[in-house]
Amino acid sequence: MPNHKLTEEQYRVTQLNGTERAFTGEYDNFFKRGIYVDVVSGDPLFSSTDKYNSGCGWPAFTKPIQRDFLKEIEDDIYGMKRVEVRSSQADSHLGHVFNDGPLESGGLRYCINSAALRFIPFEKMEEEGYGAYSHLIE
Repeated sequence: MPNHKLTEEQYRVTQLNGTERAFTGEYDNFFKRGIYVDVVSGDPLFSSTDKYNSGCGWPAFTKPIQRDFLKEIEDDIYGMKRVEVRSSQADSHLGHVFNDGPLESGGLRYCINSAALRFIPFEKMEEEGYGAYSHLIE
């Protein structure tokens, strides 16, 4: 579990179900090698190899590292039918999943708030306890 205090924005997004403004998140236009973990629990959520530029304004991934680290909940707030994505262990609000992703990768787009994520560079994965996931990047 991360040993840091959440920023105001991280708290607003993960605990109060907020959404950062489009194209403002740290990881929207970010394509380094590594994994993205839940900023609250530290659970590994997404790999850089599954990240793509969807043009939506938030980090987009085709699939999670492990489905059981996420839970999906029907969300019809604001009159739209969507599927909210939350982390399983910490119950952090992460974003939403849509079925308009790249067809060759399964057709899903996990649209995730940067504030809900912490990036672990490939070079530091072993040191930070995520070495078991390095095969996803190599």
